[in-house]
Amino acid sequence: MNPHDLERLFTVTMPFGKHQGKAIADLPGYYLNWFAREGFPKGELGRLLALMHEIDHNGLGDLLAPLRRLHAGTEGASRRPARG
Repeated sequence: MNPHDLERLFTVTMPFGKHQGKAIADLPGYYLNWFAREGFPKGELGRLLALMHEIDHNGLGDLLAPLRRLHAGTEGASRRPARG
């Protein structure tokens, strides 16, 4: 894992679906679990979804707390969809 990927969890948003526009770090566990069962998309988006699933599934969300605080005031300001 690239440490830069942790930052990307907050700056990359879902480009489609029910949670379109939501940062990868803010996706609910059931949604991440669905991707884990059905298959992650290819490219950066799939890699980030898989990373967030591992963090969520293993109860490691607290590791993201410092980054979450850093990005708390930037709702949507610098976020952009992932490229496949």
